[in-house]
Amino acid sequence: MTIKSEVTPLQSSPSWKLDCNNGRNILTLSGIWLAKNNNIPTIPDGCFRHAYDNQSLYFDTSSLKQWDSSLIVFLWSIKLQAAQSNIPFDQDSLPEAACKLLSLLSEKPAPVAKRAPYHFQPLVRVGDWFIQSLSDLGKAWMVFIETLKGITSIVAGKSYMRIVDLIQYIRDAGPSALIIISIVNFLVGSILGFVGAVQLRRFAADAYVANLVGIATVREMAVVMTAIVMSGRTGGAYAARIATMQGNEEIDSLKVMGIPISQYLILPSMLSLVFTMPFLYLYGCFMGILGGLTVSIIMLNVTVIGFLQQTFGAVEFNQFIFGGVKSIAFAIFIGISSCHIGLKAGRSAADVGVAATRAVVAGIVGVIALDAIFAVIADIIGI
Repeated sequence: MTIKSEVTPLQSSPSWKLDCNNGRNILTLSGIWLAKNNNIPTIPDGCFRHAYDNQSLYFDTSSLKQWDSSLIVFLWSIKLQAAQSNIPFDQDSLPEAACKLLSLLSEKPAPVAKRAPYHFQPLVRVGDWFIQSLSDLGKAWMVFIETLKGITSIVAGKSYMRIVDLIQYIRDAGPSALIIISIVNFLVGSILGFVGAVQLRRFAADAYVANLVGIATVREMAVVMTAIVMSGRTGGAYAARIATMQGNEEIDSLKVMGIPISQYLILPSMLSLVFTMPFLYLYGCFMGILGGLTVSIIMLNVTVIGFLQQTFGAVEFNQFIFGGVKSIAFAIFIGISSCHIGLKAGRSAADVGVAATRAVVAGIVGVIALDAIFAVIADIIGI
């Protein structure tokens, strides 16, 4: 009995024919078997129903022309069906390259993984998230401790941190961020000035717009907005850079060579933010007050001298100190959290984007949470 492919082939089209005559099972392959042509024939179920049992399946490839992996897939399917029908598979008549490729495939198809049934367990999910969060917090704290030890190594002159890296990071985190810091803080100061002018005008308290803009900018908005911008701009870049090194196995190479990751990568990243954030905060204060001044001049017809005198009279020097301390704390948090997220990232290209996104989200949420803690501390100490 003869079984052919279902579609009548052209001269160069791939085709197969199974001859079960004279006590032999011969499968003839002919044509061009290339996956790009999208014309690879299929095998019907039960094609070995009329084949001779316990007789080997031989191949005739005299008419076979070009072929690629599509032929291997076809032969593998033939091999599986022949095994189910207790027909030995004789591949000696196949091309040598095809035999080698077939030997790499398993004798049985991979079992289909069963999807675990979904159970609605909100408490379990919340508990897992809480435990995972505590674990990540503990690991980040250990990274912070190791980085602090790196500072003592700098004093002792035994640090693995390169000064050229620190200078490069400072330039990227500081001067390169001035434009976006200017725009964000100027607009925030303008919004504060506009809202204050609209509301305080109802009570004939226009002069106190300068107090509102000055205190809100120096105490909260400048340092928080600057930290959020740096978290999205610099923190995400740190996480993506370290995640890329993780994928390229550069982190593993550094560990093999005995170079501490905390000193070589994390320490210059954190110190660059610690050095630049206080100056960016002061610059953000200037731009925020400038934005409030611009709106006040347009809406309230105040003078520059009058606005500045009212601002300096309302904002005490300890407010700048408090904001500077917060900026340093935010810088340490952004540097440590971003680098930690980059270190625990996966090794694929997609994991780099995931690490950058997580670093930005963690930085923004963490900055706001830390600011809330500082607000409570300021209330306790009476600032």
